[in-house]
Amino acid sequence: MAQYLVDYAAMIDAPIREGVEVLSAEPLSGEGGFLVQTSQGGIQARRIVAATGAFQHPVIPPIVPETAGIEQLHSFHYKNPDQLSDGAVIVVGAGSSGAQIADELNRAGRKVYLSVGPHDRPPRRYRGRDNVWWLGVLGLWDMAAPAPGTEHVTISVSGARGGQTMDFRRLASEGVTLTGLTSRFEKGVLTFADDLAKNIAAGDANYLEVLDMADAYVARTGLDLPEEPEARRSYPDPECLTNRVRALDLAAEGVTSIIWATGFRQDFGWLKVDAFDAKGAPIHQRGTSVVPDVYFLGLPWQSRRGSSFLWGVWHDAKHVADQIIIQRAYQRYEGEAAIVAPAAE
Repeated sequence: MAQYLVDYAAMIDAPIREGVEVLSAEPLSGEGGFLVQTSQGGIQARRIVAATGAFQHPVIPPIVPETAGIEQLHSFHYKNPDQLSDGAVIVVGAGSSGAQIADELNRAGRKVYLSVGPHDRPPRRYRGRDNVWWLGVLGLWDMAAPAPGTEHVTISVSGARGGQTMDFRRLASEGVTLTGLTSRFEKGVLTFADDLAKNIAAGDANYLEVLDMADAYVARTGLDLPEEPEARRSYPDPECLTNRVRALDLAAEGVTSIIWATGFRQDFGWLKVDAFDAKGAPIHQRGTSVVPDVYFLGLPWQSRRGSSFLWGVWHDAKHVADQIIIQRAYQRYEGEAAIVAPAAE
């Protein structure tokens, strides 16, 4: 990945400035463009593309107060098991980060609780192809709009040890105690919603749906990809699924740390333009802001499912670049129709 970025920088030959923080960007009144204040001085820019992506500031829900006397950190700041105090750990959030951290801590010999909310869990590999490949050939990267209520569904898939399908029943069979969604904290007791079975079932349904789509694709195209019946065999329901944990006395269970794998929020406070709704989300059409000369890239579902991923952001980047070129052409207009030279010339 690092080499890919090095090669890309060399290919575009842009004046890249590393280690420079943008502090603010304000319109220049009466002359167009913006003054961008950075940690290394000001830059005057004609246009701004805010390509800060979807994962800017880690979010910890205000459930457990800092005065509770328990170590709390976001998954963004987690590095390895040794940075945590001795004792049991509860990981809140079963997306890719939360599930992999819980797995790692369990393998390191910690007692681990994993709070599992709604999620999708696609296969890491199936019939000799990676999940990313299946998303591509099945057209799922290019889905133009999410199904209602699924705009921010957590995806749980692991890249650890060469990559593996994340199976929460497997984690439980290896010693991780699963719970439902974390709901509240009172007098040292963490309480969970009674939705674990529902969340696991929905994740299983998503997993099997992807297998079904992949099998149908192979049957339709005649690709020589080996069948994989083992992929449809599941682990038995663990005790924590049939006899669910609804509350956890942290001190009594020796829990000394909570890791919140609870996502991120966007922050465009540095961009001093009226281009955001009441919740702070950009108002735009495929990345073109309602404010002239301001553009966005990497927003969730900006135009498709892949918009906030390196794999799919190029679609939106090309569109934004085209819009900038069009605006430049308008600004060069001098009252006559443009003359386009024939390609042969």
